[in-house]
Amino acid sequence: MSKQSKSLVPSETIEKLILVIRGQKVILDRDLADLYQVATGNLNKAVNRNRERFPDDFMFLLTPEEFKHLKFHFGISSWGGTRKRPRVFTEQGVAMLSGVLRSARAVAVNIEIMRVFVRMRRLLVDNEKLAHKLAELERTLTTHDRHIMTLFEAIRQLMAPPDPVKKKPIGFQTEKEG
Repeated sequence: MSKQSKSLVPSETIEKLILVIRGQKVILDRDLADLYQVATGNLNKAVNRNRERFPDDFMFLLTPEEFKHLKFHFGISSWGGTRKRPRVFTEQGVAMLSGVLRSARAVAVNIEIMRVFVRMRRLLVDNEKLAHKLAELERTLTTHDRHIMTLFEAIRQLMAPPDPVKKKPIGFQTEKEG
């Protein structure tokens, strides 16, 4: 039986929940609660009871402006759905949740989330390597293009008819004649 068939939550589902906020990949508290099949309030209560485990680089509360942007982006009604500013959890914060939420589902889902974060990091590294190789190739092609253009110019010069040369008279010339 493969890892995929044992998964409680498909990787694609988790990938869609990962947002980039403040330059960090994060998951909203409500999305994590849905994955763990617990109420968002209960997830946040567990976090509050263990607040020392969640420094600001593991979890943070969205600013009013970030929340407003999030509501606009996802079309969340100001009267329904989320009314409180959500917490978001970085990869380290999600890992820390496994020590706070101890249900079998929470542990299994956390493992899947960690795998998705690792896979995304590998893709990013692979993309950076590919971008570097493409830039290198582009520099090489630019250099080759310049060399090829130089060769074409030299060939054109060789193919051009020679400039008519003013013929010098044959024989001895005096200074007055020349």
